[in-house]
Amino acid sequence: QVQLVESGGGLVQAGGSLRLSCAASGRTFSTYAMGWFRQAPGKECVFVAAISWSGSVTTYADSVKGRFTISKGNAKNTVYLQMNSLKPEDTAVYHCAVGPRLGSSWSAYDYWGQGTQVTVSS
Repeated sequence: QVQLVESGGGLVQAGGSLRLSCAASGRTFSTYAMGWFRQAPGKECVFVAAISWSGSVTTYADSVKGRFTISKGNAKNTVYLQMNSLKPEDTAVYHCAVGPRLGSSWSAYDYWGQGTQVTVSS
């Protein structure tokens, strides 16, 4: 059974930083991409960032470019999201996802984690 487990969320003041982690298990994910999406209260789930399985290709939503960095762990089934210069509008539940191709659409991903809450106070 595939499992994606996120961690690292919490409460932080505006301008602060957080680092999210996601570990995937339950099958072999060779060539799969990993991504982060977020859903704020009352809003749709939107793309944040994604990375190829090798870690050589990344893509970001315009709203987080220059502030967030996605990276792979030494174990290729782990992905991180370093979030700097956080803003109140970054407040959301952040979900990790794994899929067969790199993309910004939710439809590119087959497996999803339960999410971790990030709250940024002003």
